[in-house]
Amino acid sequence: MTSSPNSPDQAWVLQVTIWAASAADPQWKAQLNRLRTIASFHDTTKTWQARLGALDLEGLNVLQALLAAASAHGTQVRLEPAPVPEGWAGPVFTRGPDVAALLEAQADHGRPLGQLPLP
Repeated sequence: MTSSPNSPDQAWVLQVTIWAASAADPQWKAQLNRLRTIASFHDTTKTWQARLGALDLEGLNVLQALLAAASAHGTQVRLEPAPVPEGWAGPVFTRGPDVAALLEAQADHGRPLGQLPLP
C-alpha cells in the first residue's frame, strides 16, 4: 500500500545545523548570545541545531536569524529533512516530499547555501 504525501508517516521537519565558532575565539560568546534562545548546542559535534516544522513568519524569522548568525561568524550551515522527533508538539511538513528529496540530495554535495541547481 502506498501512503499519501499527507499521511503522518510522511511528516518531516527541517533540521538546521550550524557549526559553532571556535571556543577560543571571541566570536563564540557573540554566537552563543545570538543562538541560545532559538537553537540547542551539541557539545560532542560542536554544532547548533534547530528544527522547523513550518516556513511561516515565525519559522522564516528563526531561519533568517540562524543563517545571519552563521554568516556573521563565518561558520557552515546545513539544511536537511529529518524525521519528526518523539514528543514534537510543533507543526510538521506534510506535503511536498520533493522538497525533502531535494534537500537530502544536496546535503552532501558541498555546495554553499543558495547554490542549489534549478530543477
